[in-house]
Amino acid sequence: NCVFCSRFWFVANETLHTDRPDLPECFQLSVLSWLPCIYLWAVCPIYLFYLKRNNRGYIMMSIKNRFKTVFGLLLWIVCWIDLFYTFHELRHGHSQPPIYFVTPLVLGMTMLLATFLIQFERLRGVQSSGVLFIFWFLSVLCAIVPFRSKILQASSQLRFTTFYFYFTLVVCELILCCFNEKPPLFSNVVTDPNPCPETTAGFLSRMTFWWFTSMAIKGYKMPLEAKDLWSLNQRDSSKAMVPTLLKEWEKEQAKQLKHVSQSMANMLADSESSPEEVEVLLSNQKAASRQPSFLRALIKAFGPYFLIGSGFKLLQDLITFVNPQLLRMLISFTKQKGVPDWWGYTLAFLMFFTAFLQTLILHHHFQYCFVTGMNVRTAVIGAIYRKALAITNAAKRSTTVGEVVNLMSVDAQRFMDLTTFLNMLWSAPFQIMLALFFLWQNLGASVLAGVAVMIMLIPFNAVIAMKTRAYQVEQMQYKDSRIKLMNEILNGIKVLKLYAWEDSFKEKVLAIRQKELNVLRKTAYLGALSTMAWTSAPFLVALTTFAVYVYVDETHVLDAEKAFVSLSLFNILRFPLNMLPQVISSIVQASVSLKRVQGFLSHDELDPNSVDRKNTATGYSVTVVNGKFTWAKEDPPVLHNINMMVPQGSLLAVVGHVGCGKSSLISALLGEMEKLEGDISIRGSVAYVPQQAWIQNATLRDNILFGKPYNEQKYRCVLEACALTPDLEVLPGGDMTEIGEKGINLSGGQRQRVSLARALYSDADVYLLDDPLSAVDAHVSKHIFDNLIGPEGVLKGKTRILVTHGISFLPQVDNIMVMVEGRVSEMGSYQELLKQNGAFAEFLRNYTLEDIIEEDEDLIEDEQMFPDDALSNHIDMVDSEPVINEAKRNFIRQISIISADGEGTRSRSVRRHGCSQRKHGEPQEKKKPHEMEKLIQAETAETGRVKTKVYLEYAKAVGPLLSVVICLLYGCQSGAAIGANIWLSQWTNDATRNQTKENVNMRVGVYAALGIAQGILVLISSFTLAMGNMSAARKLHHNLLTNKLHTPQSFFDTTPIGRIINRFSKDIYVIDEALPATVLMFLGTFFVSLSTMIVIISSTPIFAVVIAPLAFIYIFVQRFYVATSRQLKRLESVSRSPIYSHFSETITGSSVIRAYGRHSAFVLMSDMKVDENQKSYYPSIVSNRWLGVRIEFIGNCIVLFAALFAVTGKESLNPGLVGLSVSYALQVTMSLNWMVRMTSDLESNIVAVERVKEYSETKTEAPWDVEDKKPLPEWPMEGNVQFYNYSVRYREGLDLVLKNLTLDIKGGEKIGIVGRTGAGKSSMTLCLFRLLEAAAGEITIDKVKIAEIGLHDLRSKLTIIPQEPVLFSGTLRMNLDPFEKYSDEEVWKALEHSDLHKFVSNHPAKLELECSEGGENLSVGQRQLVCLARALLRKTKILILDEATAAIDLETDDLIQSTIRTQFENCTVFTIAHRLNTIMDYTRVLVLDKGQIAEFDTPTNLISQRGIFYGMAKDAGLVQ
Repeated sequence: NCVFCSRFWFVANETLHTDRPDLPECFQLSVLSWLPCIYLWAVCPIYLFYLKRNNRGYIMMSIKNRFKTVFGLLLWIVCWIDLFYTFHELRHGHSQPPIYFVTPLVLGMTMLLATFLIQFERLRGVQSSGVLFIFWFLSVLCAIVPFRSKILQASSQLRFTTFYFYFTLVVCELILCCFNEKPPLFSNVVTDPNPCPETTAGFLSRMTFWWFTSMAIKGYKMPLEAKDLWSLNQRDSSKAMVPTLLKEWEKEQAKQLKHVSQSMANMLADSESSPEEVEVLLSNQKAASRQPSFLRALIKAFGPYFLIGSGFKLLQDLITFVNPQLLRMLISFTKQKGVPDWWGYTLAFLMFFTAFLQTLILHHHFQYCFVTGMNVRTAVIGAIYRKALAITNAAKRSTTVGEVVNLMSVDAQRFMDLTTFLNMLWSAPFQIMLALFFLWQNLGASVLAGVAVMIMLIPFNAVIAMKTRAYQVEQMQYKDSRIKLMNEILNGIKVLKLYAWEDSFKEKVLAIRQKELNVLRKTAYLGALSTMAWTSAPFLVALTTFAVYVYVDETHVLDAEKAFVSLSLFNILRFPLNMLPQVISSIVQASVSLKRVQGFLSHDELDPNSVDRKNTATGYSVTVVNGKFTWAKEDPPVLHNINMMVPQGSLLAVVGHVGCGKSSLISALLGEMEKLEGDISIRGSVAYVPQQAWIQNATLRDNILFGKPYNEQKYRCVLEACALTPDLEVLPGGDMTEIGEKGINLSGGQRQRVSLARALYSDADVYLLDDPLSAVDAHVSKHIFDNLIGPEGVLKGKTRILVTHGISFLPQVDNIMVMVEGRVSEMGSYQELLKQNGAFAEFLRNYTLEDIIEEDEDLIEDEQMFPDDALSNHIDMVDSEPVINEAKRNFIRQISIISADGEGTRSRSVRRHGCSQRKHGEPQEKKKPHEMEKLIQAETAETGRVKTKVYLEYAKAVGPLLSVVICLLYGCQSGAAIGANIWLSQWTNDATRNQTKENVNMRVGVYAALGIAQGILVLISSFTLAMGNMSAARKLHHNLLTNKLHTPQSFFDTTPIGRIINRFSKDIYVIDEALPATVLMFLGTFFVSLSTMIVIISSTPIFAVVIAPLAFIYIFVQRFYVATSRQLKRLESVSRSPIYSHFSETITGSSVIRAYGRHSAFVLMSDMKVDENQKSYYPSIVSNRWLGVRIEFIGNCIVLFAALFAVTGKESLNPGLVGLSVSYALQVTMSLNWMVRMTSDLESNIVAVERVKEYSETKTEAPWDVEDKKPLPEWPMEGNVQFYNYSVRYREGLDLVLKNLTLDIKGGEKIGIVGRTGAGKSSMTLCLFRLLEAAAGEITIDKVKIAEIGLHDLRSKLTIIPQEPVLFSGTLRMNLDPFEKYSDEEVWKALEHSDLHKFVSNHPAKLELECSEGGENLSVGQRQLVCLARALLRKTKILILDEATAAIDLETDDLIQSTIRTQFENCTVFTIAHRLNTIMDYTRVLVLDKGQIAEFDTPTNLISQRGIFYGMAKDAGLVQ
């Protein structure tokens, strides 16, 4: 009996065992009324504290708000009317129990509190309140029961009327609470162009992630672009995140310093010993002192937010275990006869409700974790970037740029990945303990048998994982070597075609590929094993547990409750057990990363006050007094007692030998060096031109402005002074041309001039110029000195310090400072120093001689100075160095397309203009920039849905029959699993019929057999799938390779190599590794979902009705999600690479950035790039949450309907079947969720198949062998060559290169071919080899029309010595004779004739000498000789010599000529000559002009004709 109301508090008969249940009035008045009140008063203090802290500005009173307040007051009035009514009754002598006083009083107070909260929230700018929503929801929920009972009793007291009022008002409040208030005044949401709707979303919308729907719809209608993305929330931006972390980190560092200084003080106090010992002690102390802990800083900065997520996780773990308990009640409910139906319905709805709650909580936990991860990444990247701009040079030298970029890309990413799992560290053991506890309750000690099986499987999986990792490393090596080889093949494809060597290289690639596939096969076997372990684990556990349970004790009966509840608990157990090893390995990785980041952030920083910028006293603008500088504290000093005073506005030249400390002096003035003693002061701002120009990946104009405002007149003047105006005309976009990374599409000289222009534009007071004239031509450097630096230049009023080697300028400078070994040896004007006849005079004498040479030969001495930049010195004289130029051009080609598909990690802006470096030397292309731009076609990126055709293509590659077999196997495996579970449900039904004893053995035996069959089927199906995928990978790669080797040369001229390489690396990788995994997961989840449906339908057929609408919603959500998420992923990967490229650029240019004081601007730029990237990453996190909530809701509906139909069909169903169908339904959510993810991955991965197909089906050249037209083996006997009306063009749609050539050449003639650039000389050779097919006419060799025979038959019978010698990495022997047709003697003989004999025989490896990629380890001359040796080895009747232009020294040239004269005496020789003296004794000379024959006769006749040839000979000085 209840104290308060002197009636029964709870009456079981009234409530539980009737068909019309009702709760006693006392229960209604006490528990149900007080629940919401208790909740609100409990939450209120915390919530009020939170609101006091977070003020968002107030919201204007709206009509909605007024209604809410009025309703709240009305509710208070209604409650107190009840109270007064009770008093009224008391006065009239009806004394009511105390509950009638307490409840209305409490309720009234609570309603007042709620009304107060409504107003307080408005003033604090809360748009939608979760606290109040839950309160109103609870109130409505608790009022429904009294409402129903009041209607059932239907009497007309005053209390009834007030209650009806109360109920209506509470419902109204709940409805109003669902809607949002307007945003507060003065909030930043209003100013944002595209704000994230999350900030203004209501409570319900937040809980279900409904606010994301608008983006999902947009992404479904059309592919998302960057402009559709929402702005980042303020709290997630770098501006908010990085300072939080840095603040904590600085605190840690300060603590650390205090700790060190205290310990030092203690030591000094203790030590009365000698100073040396103190020194030793100090150094030991330094080693022992711990670095400040970065982990602690991270925890302090992000811990609190993360803990909210952990709270959600705890709740979710607890709720997870409610459903198995409900399942137990449901099964026992179906067993009992004559219980009221509403029990069952209540259970079904409770199951649905707990599952739904669990979904919401789980996804909010994920949201918090992912956002924390994102914030950690933002903050770590920001911290590393800021540190990289401030570290000392010593620290910078200890790490390479690549390592630091890795800190940012890899390590920050690891932190991010870890935070998502981190909660599993405590949650997994917690879940395991709970599950074991419930299992123990259920089955007793026999659970331990099952757990033992689980624990035994862990090392099994661990071993497999270790093995797989080892294989992966091995496979990566093969992949790398294959890509390297492919890269060489594609770079030297022309040579391969000319020599007809494709087959041998194809074999090499396929051999590596075979090894790669073998490793992949092993990995696939292991994968199949682990899949089997993963699918069979729950079954094995169940089997052992049930068998032990039944056999241990005769009285044990396995009934439906025990079996199915245990099964669902085992399923819960599966996840944490699998996760734990992963989490642990991920923590190990992250701890390594943590150490690396912590080490980097603990480096020393430059002292910003080493240079005094405030100095205004003296008339000198740069003074150094007793300066002593070093690069690192532990190194010896580089500069000693430097004293210099530079008067305002003077020009000081610093000269000295290489390595005497000139550049170090400049660095010291910039404050880049450690100052050991002395003072530096600089007056005013500084501009700095480094020795190696630093160019950003931005437009040319941005590089010059460098953050200053644009001023047309000043800008033009700067360009003029730096001689950049002519260069702008050449660049495709003028000064808006995008410059590639490190200035790849500018020559060295241009780079240096842009760097000068930047300094000039910055309009500083002091100019520090570190040898800016070394990289430009002599005449340009003169122009720059006169117009810019010199006494008459633009800078004449400024203070300039110029480091130089150009002696010619020295007489014009004000002062000269001579440096010797880090000291100032002399200082004074040119004349004074000459008189002193000291170091300077010596320096002059050494250099004057070279200076004269320097005027002709372009800057020889510089090459010794910067071997690494030797490239750039030569670029300006483009034509004299074709080899270097060619190398550079290839490089540009590759960079520019490293990937245009946005998926590749390094998609750069270069690809738009990187190709502007003139592709062919044809002059007409320069005039027509439009054609030039279009030389390289843009790569097409597929957007939108993937066509079914592609899936069929893949199935075809796997093998149509095999594909069907795989699906069948998967079906059988699901069948076996269903069979086992149905058998289990039959077995549990024995318990109801009491026939358990007889068939225990049979039951256990069949159950085991079915389960093991399932395991074996899983293994087989995984194997077959792996085999199918392997064969597909092999076929696709083979077709791609074969096609690429058969592709005509013109394709390679118009397609960047990087794009083809991308197909061979990225796309083949996807087909090898990513696709099989995705297909495996997809099939697995698909069949699990399917079998669930089948089981539920077979037990309750009516379920089929519900499937259609659910499937419809599922497909609908899935389509929306896949479209949006695919595009978000693309955007994310595209926006990621700029962060890293900008970072590596910053590291290389840090001294320039600091000199110009652009430090903070660059930090802002980096932050913007990171935020840009997070802007597309954040929606992609949310899209996963959005999908999860929707899909799991469908899963929960399946649970609900399975349970509901089980209740309705209770009479016809046995408990076993109910258990079966509901426990299956409980499992399905996970599979449904994964299935969508896998569909999405499958779509993005299958594209690789499409891209590989596209390049496997490009147009091929003529066949290599034509059987019925095979020429005789000894053809050509004589070597006669006829051209008949022959015309040819490079590609469709271009002009003819050769027009109507008719020639007749007898065997053994020596023909020289000459002509101006672009006259078509090289095209002649290409025609003979049919690299270009005839547009008209024909060529015959010894009466055989070359157009009719196979290409290999033709090409193997001709020999060419190409212009650029191409070598492949491999042995020398392989480079000479890849098919191994010749004996060793023949090879040696060829080497002897080509003068390589000595070089090779002196080498220890002899013929097995390894050539590196491109033959880098041989000199250019030696490479040329190797090509000659190839020709000597083939020794065919026709030889074509494409003479090297200038790469070759005269000796080698003479050698080649004499060898050809002796060795190829009776062969027909065509020589494309660039130097006429080589062909003066040839039989005939062919002069080409604009693709036509201008002259064709003997050299002597041609000279006497005084035509074109005579003019050329005269230019060459061969005739007078």
